[in-house]
Amino acid sequence: MQNLRCWAEIDLAALERNLNRIRSALPPRIKYISVVKADAYGHGIHPTAARLMQSGVDLFAVANVKEAADIREMGSGWPILILGPLLKEEDSAILEYDLIPSLSNEDELNRFIELGKRKGKPQAVHFKIDTGMGRMGCWWEEASTLLQKVLHAKEIDLQGVLTHFPIPHDVDFTNLQRERFLSVIQPALQIQPDLLVHADNSSSLQTMGHSSPFNGIRIGLLQFGVAPPRDSLLANIEVEPVLSFHSRLALVKNLPKGTSLSYGCETTLEKDSVIGVIAAGYGDAIPLHCGGKARGLIDGSSYPLVGRVTMDQTLIDLTQSNDPPETGSLVTLIGCQGQEKISLGELSQNGNTIEWELLCSITKRVPRIYLTKRE
Repeated sequence: MQNLRCWAEIDLAALERNLNRIRSALPPRIKYISVVKADAYGHGIHPTAARLMQSGVDLFAVANVKEAADIREMGSGWPILILGPLLKEEDSAILEYDLIPSLSNEDELNRFIELGKRKGKPQAVHFKIDTGMGRMGCWWEEASTLLQKVLHAKEIDLQGVLTHFPIPHDVDFTNLQRERFLSVIQPALQIQPDLLVHADNSSSLQTMGHSSPFNGIRIGLLQFGVAPPRDSLLANIEVEPVLSFHSRLALVKNLPKGTSLSYGCETTLEKDSVIGVIAAGYGDAIPLHCGGKARGLIDGSSYPLVGRVTMDQTLIDLTQSNDPPETGSLVTLIGCQGQEKISLGELSQNGNTIEWELLCSITKRVPRIYLTKRE
């Protein structure tokens, strides 16, 4: 990596190990729905989806047609569910790429009926029910009527039903959503007991027993090594981080006491200091406001980031070292060096953001280096 100013390393073997551990924790009846939207949460859709295909996911879920097409162009054989709403102009892509749309209203039902007529066989869909998020899906109090129309439309192949929990740690509200969801789908399950019923991700999963109608789980960040809350049924799975983020010291300089640092002059040196310039900034993924809170690892030691992060560089205080690192030294911002470790969660918290946003903010100018060793 000597010729790179910053890069993200993606350990595909760790991804495969995570998938195998998750799969082992799920009963055979539970389908593994691999959510890989937003370029597989910044990990890169093509290499990660290829490894997930080889490792045995049951179904891919993405946000839109473009993401679905990216996967389908890699090969046939895996069902691909689009979680988000489709523009009318995108309907033809459902046929072209053999995709499964989510259905939320009667207009979509009529459009998907036309797709079924065009291809001469029923169009596969999942019916989405809004149980309290106020986003996609048919509002639960109106959903029973529409669900009956879906079930009786000969041009529609209803393969699944789903909802979304916006605040899984609020057990009372999530349970209310479950009750609403089940009240709508129970009649459909009597007609089609093999429907894929999915509402949970790794954070909200409460039961995997045979008596539960839920037989699918949407796995997103867990497969990439971000553990769910401690009260999740999957919290005991020891997943490994798949992504690490690194840069280099582009410059090391001595600055006198009283010097102001970076834009806004929000930080002033309280003593003569050694300041390093990291060759990455918020234009790469380092959160804008993590200076003064986050840290970087160099030669196995931890150093504080200082001053406001700029688009292309970040400042790091090297004063504590008797032998300050040299220009060109490796800086780890997510990952391990020696006994020191910075998790994705730590950098996210120090940047006043969440893991999802930080991963998705890794821009195109950051090369992804894939470690492809198989287990």
